[in-house]
Amino acid sequence: MTFRTGFIAVVGRPNVGKSTLVNLLVGAKISITSAKPQTTRHRILGVRTLEDAQFVFADTPGFQTRHRSALNLAMNRAVREALQEMDAVLWVVEALKYTPGDEEVLGLLPRNRPVVLVVNKVDQVPDKAALLPYLEAMAKRFVEASARSATPSLSPLGGEQGERAEASARSATPSLSPLGGEQGERAEASARSATPSLSPPGGEQGERAEASARSATASLSPPGGEQGERAFAAIVPVSALNPKDAAYLLDVLKPLLPQMPPLFEAESITDRSERFLAAEILREKVFRLTGDEIPYAVAVTVERFEEEPPTRPEAERGLIRIDAVIWVDREGHRPILLGHKGERMKRIATEARQDMERLFGAKVFLSTWVKVKSGWTDSAALLKRMGYE
Repeated sequence: MTFRTGFIAVVGRPNVGKSTLVNLLVGAKISITSAKPQTTRHRILGVRTLEDAQFVFADTPGFQTRHRSALNLAMNRAVREALQEMDAVLWVVEALKYTPGDEEVLGLLPRNRPVVLVVNKVDQVPDKAALLPYLEAMAKRFVEASARSATPSLSPLGGEQGERAEASARSATPSLSPLGGEQGERAEASARSATPSLSPPGGEQGERAEASARSATASLSPPGGEQGERAFAAIVPVSALNPKDAAYLLDVLKPLLPQMPPLFEAESITDRSERFLAAEILREKVFRLTGDEIPYAVAVTVERFEEEPPTRPEAERGLIRIDAVIWVDREGHRPILLGHKGERMKRIATEARQDMERLFGAKVFLSTWVKVKSGWTDSAALLKRMGYE
């Protein structure tokens, strides 16, 4: 039996559902999620092993186009490095949306790796037939971007200045703008009405229209030849909450991986330590339970992670003691995190502890402190101390 193993970068602008998708593909929660964009800050590897393949997904931070702080530059560097090291790329976008942030990511996609376009949140699209013109528009953008990247003067990966210059050049190119906005999509849909492969089937729209959108992938991504090399390897509409979509996406990815033995043990789900995952889980609860009151200048460090021997013969693990510090940027943020009589912090710690116990399969004793470190997001030394490369 042929076995395939490969690394897949999962990239996209902030808040398109990359981490939720990775958790679904891996089958376990290894990346934190929240309604806030820019939740993911580190590159995290998630591992899914099947009978004939091992998929190693690199969940990357959302590519930052604003606020060029040291933290955001570190996250962007993680995205670029992932794109150069992977065997395949999943570019995640939100159904029926295309923003300047998506355009930035498009300019970073490699020409020498297969790229699968994942159109997420299709469950939130009332009219699934609207996906068909959107998919063709995205396929056209990718072909045009690949042609532009072949022009030496654009230098798409030549550092931060090169990226800005290319972004400016793209924004001034009229051919990139005809599909922007609802009117543009409708006009192009009318122009393509004679294309049989993109016409939704009759009867119920819902799942049938979405299935038709998937079947149209072949016509949007022609295999082989110069044109095929510049096309998407596949275009897959998904809901990052649907296990069936995850299984379908794994089937799409499998033939794109090289033939080689597995790199991780079959039971492995991530390359990150439990200490790292504990810090991430606690940071997720801060984001989820503080709303917009606390900005993104929040970090978590684990000062102690110790596991005691099991107290019962049948127990696989003993009590895990964790001491964690939540760092904020301003003194005024501390009372917001603590809440009235410490009630908010108590809830944050309780929910974090419960998630840790589910993931680690052990009882957890969690102690937390809130400390102030002004300007940490702009300090390379402090970022390194907090675990950012």
